[in-house]
Amino acid sequence: MISSEHERTEPSTTAGEREMLEGWLDYHRATLALKCRGLDEEQLRRAALPPSELTLLGLVRHMTLVEQWWFREITLGLDLPELYSTPEDVDGDFHFGPEDTWAEAERRWRSEIEEARAAVAGRSLDALSEVEHPRRKERINLRWIYTHMIEEYARHNGHADLLREQIDGATGE
Repeated sequence: MISSEHERTEPSTTAGEREMLEGWLDYHRATLALKCRGLDEEQLRRAALPPSELTLLGLVRHMTLVEQWWFREITLGLDLPELYSTPEDVDGDFHFGPEDTWAEAERRWRSEIEEARAAVAGRSLDALSEVEHPRRKERINLRWIYTHMIEEYARHNGHADLLREQIDGATGE
């Protein structure tokens, strides 16, 4: 679980499957929060590796969408409104205006994480999604979704590492 201090808890090395998957997912969620910690609004909005448009703010907004998509839209079959994207700007999570703040993005992200936890509470790892995987055209189990989410965060945390180093020189886990 991501604490308000953005501390990370190392996943157990002896946990059962569900606890292990949840532990690694929470570890990666907390890693992204840690990469954003201590930066000001301008730094969080800075595309530090041109010509890439990636920013830490954009990554958090993107992961908000990813949490919503996999845990509520695919797993539960909910039809939810787009938070950031439009037909004209499918990458709206990475494009923001002056009215879009870190405080709002972080609040939404943390809220969506709680929604994700609620969506899967009590569901078996073998439970199939209500909606088919968009490319595979088949329903997928919750175990696959957890594994995919860990991969998604790990990949984007690598991006966050590079961004953070370019912004203020901070390196490390």
